Amino acid sequence: MREGMRHRPGINMTAGSPVGQTLHAQGARNLRAAVAGLRGEVRFKASLKDFTSFRIGGPADALVIPADLEDLCRLMRQVHDAKVPLFVIGGTNLLVRDKGIRGVVVNLAKLNAIHDEPDHVVYAEGGVGMPTLMKHAISRSLSGLEWAAGIPGTVAGCVVMNAGTRLGEMKDALKAVRLVDPRGQVVDCPASAVRFTYRRALLPRGIVVGAWLQLKPGSREKIEGVVKEYLRRRRDTQPLALPSAGCVFKNPPQDAAGRLIEAAGLKGARVGDAQVSEKHANFMVNLGQARAADVIALIKKVGRAVEEQTGVTLELELKIVGQP
Repeated sequence: MREGMRHRPGINMTAGSPVGQTLHAQGARNLRAAVAGLRGEVRFKASLKDFTSFRIGGPADALVIPADLEDLCRLMRQVHDAKVPLFVIGGTNLLVRDKGIRGVVVNLAKLNAIHDEPDHVVYAEGGVGMPTLMKHAISRSLSGLEWAAGIPGTVAGCVVMNAGTRLGEMKDALKAVRLVDPRGQVVDCPASAVRFTYRRALLPRGIVVGAWLQLKPGSREKIEGVVKEYLRRRRDTQPLALPSAGCVFKNPPQDAAGRLIEAAGLKGARVGDAQVSEKHANFMVNLGQARAADVIALIKKVGRAVEEQTGVTLELELKIVGQP
């Protein structure tokens, strides 16, 4: 399953009764069976705060960092057989609720290889950070990723959400995607078979584990100039010094969510330690101890105010996941 998607949940566990306790015990056995024998890192009841750019989030029943692609394939087979929910955590544009995420949460940090292929094609595994991939492209004088300057997410996350900026988006460079399907099989999918929309790629079920990117030769000096200018612009206009999840709302047609929020007088508005950024109104920042509940309350406050004042209903770009 791609980031944000889940397997069909297993047993519905109800605590407080002998039957509920039996089901709970069965659920724990299923969870352990799902992660048994993996070579990668497995942590039970692991806080997800350190795995999101917001630095907010409750625990995962089990957090798994697979050692490599083979390890991930084994995990997918075992999760499928045990009927345990699974979620892939990308970190950016994500808010994990305070009660956390049930089942297995996967982080692809160790799938971090980059390979050069003929005809200016670069293959990057899903856990590669976009800044790392951009440095790789620049070092080889390859153009086509300048749009990603300042995007902190991973290759997998950027594919799944068709990440982009005013300079372009992931679909512009994507040649093909490699996935692991729910039964643990590796599947390669050409980009021509994927339908892309605003901040979304409609992919086959599975986890994105890599992408082939079609780049083109260019002047290293010119590429670096574009990237530096765009990074400067982002530093000047976005609250990069504080934890956030990027833009909270999608821009409505022919307008900007940040402009509408600022016009509604909500720059600097707070709920607890969650604040509408004073630098860019479409960012919400964590001033230190913000909870997911604070961010969600602030999102509702902003949405209501903008709709009341302008009639525009803002649509979330931020993904909210986890137990309500």
